[in-house]
Amino acid sequence: MMEGQNNRRWIFTRRPDDGDVRACLRLETAALPELQEGEVLIRNRFLAMDPAIRTWMDDVPNYRTPLIPGQVMEGTAVGDVVASRNARFKPGDVVLGVHGWEEYSVGRAGFFASQVLPRIDGIACHHFLGVLGPTGVTAYFAALDKMQPQPGETVLISAAAGAVGSVAGQICRLKGARVIGLAGTDEKCGWLTEVCGFDAAINYHTRKDDLAEAVLEAAPHGVDIYFDNVGGEIFDAALDAMKDHGRITLCGFISGYGNRDGHPAPPVRNLWQFLIKRLTMNAFLLTEYTGRFGEAIQEMVPWVRGGEIRHREHIVAGLENAADAFLMLFDGRNEGKLIVEI
Repeated sequence: MMEGQNNRRWIFTRRPDDGDVRACLRLETAALPELQEGEVLIRNRFLAMDPAIRTWMDDVPNYRTPLIPGQVMEGTAVGDVVASRNARFKPGDVVLGVHGWEEYSVGRAGFFASQVLPRIDGIACHHFLGVLGPTGVTAYFAALDKMQPQPGETVLISAAAGAVGSVAGQICRLKGARVIGLAGTDEKCGWLTEVCGFDAAINYHTRKDDLAEAVLEAAPHGVDIYFDNVGGEIFDAALDAMKDHGRITLCGFISGYGNRDGHPAPPVRNLWQFLIKRLTMNAFLLTEYTGRFGEAIQEMVPWVRGGEIRHREHIVAGLENAADAFLMLFDGRNEGKLIVEI
């Protein structure tokens, strides 16, 4: 144990009822406790910034227990085991799990949803937060288990330049589908078509007033599958562009995550389209696939190494910048998987 070692950590101080997420977080320094039997000490190296964390801050029904004011903020992290009194881990292991926003995490047996990561030539450990981590695995199972694209079908993806959307689109392309992405800047649209191989990409800011028309320009016969990560007005526009008997997979709803900037989430107004087009919708949640991560990684590693799946990471240096980095998810400043290097 690292006696006398201090630990910088972000504390969740209150619920963001006014939409001001940054005001709900405080950086502090505290002494590490002595390691007890069954516990493990992890030096966190990389911390993932994920939109879903915003939903953990509200005291509402969720797929996990909400954060409690006063506790350390949590997120998915990669770190090194530096001391262990737990048979599951040994010093030197590189692990992935839900840890604190902190330099060091201490947990009891069963506390961490951690797994020891394989060492793969050419694969950096922070890739297990992105293309080979929860976001990449989300894209893999959402595409193959939920969307099930068929050769010749047209797939529309919102937040397509994000860590999930970009990989899901490329998997659909590998399965023979035609893929259209929605992204927030011309640069992101160019990356999707020129690097990721999307068939078309639309800047939803510049085409905000006629987004459904823009989609139908790229897909004159309509959309077979819509992969939604946003909700709100973009969801409404996608419904207008769907074919009869089209399929929708709901993966995220970032427009509705909390009371952002003091404004309520935009409603979905176009549900009538479900009836007149006989649409079907399913939902994806990664927690249903935790036992199958290895299956996804095994197939995706050759795709990543061979360049069939392209990805990028936006790495922000310094734990002290974690709160500001988190806000980047909601204003679109990040390019690719957003990660804080601790």
